[in-house]
Amino acid sequence: MIRVAPAIARYREAAQDGRPDGPHGETMDERLIERLQAIAPTKRGEPLSRHTTFGIGGPADVFVTVRDARELLQAVVAARHAGAPWFVLGAGSNILVGDGGIRGVVIDNQATAVDGPHDREGALIVTAESGTPFATLARAMAKQGYGGIEWAAGIPGTLGGAVVYNAGAYDGCLADVLRAVTIVDLDDRQRRLPAAELELAYRSSVFTRGAFAGRVVLTVELAVERGDRKALTATVAAYDRQRLDAQPRGRNSGSTFKNPPGRQAWELIDAVGLRGERRGDAQFSEKHCNFIANLGKARAADVAALMREAQRRVRERFGIELEPEVALVGEGF
Repeated sequence: MIRVAPAIARYREAAQDGRPDGPHGETMDERLIERLQAIAPTKRGEPLSRHTTFGIGGPADVFVTVRDARELLQAVVAARHAGAPWFVLGAGSNILVGDGGIRGVVIDNQATAVDGPHDREGALIVTAESGTPFATLARAMAKQGYGGIEWAAGIPGTLGGAVVYNAGAYDGCLADVLRAVTIVDLDDRQRRLPAAELELAYRSSVFTRGAFAGRVVLTVELAVERGDRKALTATVAAYDRQRLDAQPRGRNSGSTFKNPPGRQAWELIDAVGLRGERRGDAQFSEKHCNFIANLGKARAADVAALMREAQRRVRERFGIELEPEVALVGEGF
């Protein structure tokens, strides 16, 4: 079990008792920063454009880089009990950070330890911390002769993000292989949840539907299966070729909109004349128009304007409401 650092436990007690923060009149913000610095490397005013695949985003008030699940838990608890807003950042894919940045604490999740696979009740289970890149894990498993998640070799996000959005590709999705997760619950303790309790659906879960607000994924348990190493690595290579043929390179955040039932978002965007459309340095990709590219110095406001325009045109022509797959986070849209 991960234990809360003694300093954070003492602070929690002080917060619950209503005692003033700090013996020498320090502000709560300064005291919080001190506590975070004691947990993991911490910066002020870090530009989030350095940490997103879009290359877009204003500064974080406080940016703390956690290196394992223990530090992730501790940072969440510290921010909670300081009454500060906080946001856990994974690989920086599938999000658009506003030009005004993110207020409060941004927790950069670099918790990447992997354990297994181990035989557990007749299944092979690999347990990984939530900051583990899903693609890296899938490739590593394939090279070791374990299949079941090779379809994820091109997914740019972390396992934590994959849980939240039920990530998928090539007819596979996380729901197919997820066995359980461990979370930080609202009482600051760890809780292991079977996958069924997360209500995973197409690009959604209890997290995206707001039922698990304030909870954070610490570790993820996936079922894999023994396979042929050469065949698995060949499959991964084939997926790589397919992805490079179909998807644009460069700075983007992945698919912009979810596919509506029975339709392809890119076809709808193309049909309303938005392939190649620009706002500033943001552009619907010529290669795959469900991707928005940052051509140089795109602002979040430019990307958001393109997204709204696509929604308006598709709604007016087809009566379909495009739902973003990209999460808009922060201020300045």
